[in-house]
Amino acid sequence: MRILFLGDVVGRSGRAAITGRLAALKAEWRIDFAVVNGENATSGAGLSGAHAKTLLEAGADCVTLGDHAFDQKDMVQFIEQEPRVLRPLNFAKNAPGRGFRVFNVPGGRKILVTQVLGQVFMKRPFDDPFSAIETVLKAHPLGGLVQASLVDVHCEATSEKMAMGHWCDGRASVVVGTHTHVPTADAMILEKGSAYQSDAGMCGDYRSVIGMEKSEPMRRFITGMPKGRFTPANGVATLSGLFVETDDRTGLAKRVAMVRQDGLLEAAAP
Repeated sequence: MRILFLGDVVGRSGRAAITGRLAALKAEWRIDFAVVNGENATSGAGLSGAHAKTLLEAGADCVTLGDHAFDQKDMVQFIEQEPRVLRPLNFAKNAPGRGFRVFNVPGGRKILVTQVLGQVFMKRPFDDPFSAIETVLKAHPLGGLVQASLVDVHCEATSEKMAMGHWCDGRASVVVGTHTHVPTADAMILEKGSAYQSDAGMCGDYRSVIGMEKSEPMRRFITGMPKGRFTPANGVATLSGLFVETDDRTGLAKRVAMVRQDGLLEAAAP
């Protein structure tokens, strides 16, 4: 199975990059399933129902969220009606929507997609992500109920992401980090066969401070005082993420490659 994962979409620039390029990339790279993290797609904070539709219509087969899952209030109702949008598995026990889903893939295959929130340096004390993901992976073994599985690890600390990668190694096809918006250079296949990257980076304008227009974040760092709201930068966006090819029999990764397309960063097609 050929899987494409694209990191946090930030604002209008990120949405434009998805709508303008995703369909062509899927066709060119013969992608079977594409997952997009849309957690900052609406004004840099959360995802509205309208913008979720935009990402799905552009070619995302699944959209994951994050700690800003319900910053846009209409997502509370929208996620109940749209099963292709997933909130974090361990967000809250009574949160609307679902934290995982099994999707059909061409050729009679199935893929599990799920997301967990980390605990280290996060603003809220979310439930234990390791026990949460353990239950889901045990119920959906590779080579059994599903031919592939992807875990989106949404958290601050690279150590926590790495620990999750090793915890899931051999039981998930892909473990990929999101949230920090900065791509890491550690895409690899782990010892037991899972593809891994600490952070996929963002789909947004990299001439920014993690996707936000530079002046306000810089002012706060320099003076310690806010003057206005953060607003997404709207220059040309780079699509950042991860390409993984898996073995349909075992569900394990055969090939992994970082994705950087247009904008400030560039990498060869997988």
